[in-house]
Amino acid sequence: MQRTVFETPILRHLFVLVSRVGLWLSGWKLDNPFPAHQKYVLVVAPHTSNWDFPIGLALCFAGGGKPRWLGKHSLFKGPAGPVMRWLGGIPVKRDRAYNLVEQLVETVARYPQLTLAITPEGTRGVVQTWKTGFYHVALGAAVPMVPAYLDYRRKRGGFGPAIMPSGNMDQDLEQLRAFYRSITPKRAENWQAEWQWRRD
Repeated sequence: MQRTVFETPILRHLFVLVSRVGLWLSGWKLDNPFPAHQKYVLVVAPHTSNWDFPIGLALCFAGGGKPRWLGKHSLFKGPAGPVMRWLGGIPVKRDRAYNLVEQLVETVARYPQLTLAITPEGTRGVVQTWKTGFYHVALGAAVPMVPAYLDYRRKRGGFGPAIMPSGNMDQDLEQLRAFYRSITPKRAENWQAEWQWRRD
């Protein structure tokens, strides 16, 4: 797997400094440290704005996180491709089913340390249901799911308690839904606090 900016010594320190200054100037803070688990699926929600990415990335640098994240393949076209991969991106083709879950399970198993960030909503627009691929990846790889959030009302980012998938998806995802009820996204009109999950 390609080395990311999080493993680039000199530039990493520069980005950490810039991120901490930017967060301080904008009033954003990290509520708690990144989880100590060696491997886990980072469930990133709500995702309603383009601002989620730069703020989340800055919090990663400031807090010492080194996530890999999934993005639609069009983001990786042209000269932007190497940059997006360098920032930790993994391109995904959403228009075809090609055993993505199985590939991600194998990827998680291959590395001794890996934080795989996934946005279950899949879009910044209004959604009624979450895609559950993240759950099947965590279950198949036998790693915990950790809810991550950006609360725009408090200008705080952080993490909820880790949830080890039991195989009872309804029960496990209800814990996630209960956790996210108190989070305020950038665009509240695009957030469905009582979302359901799609059995895909």
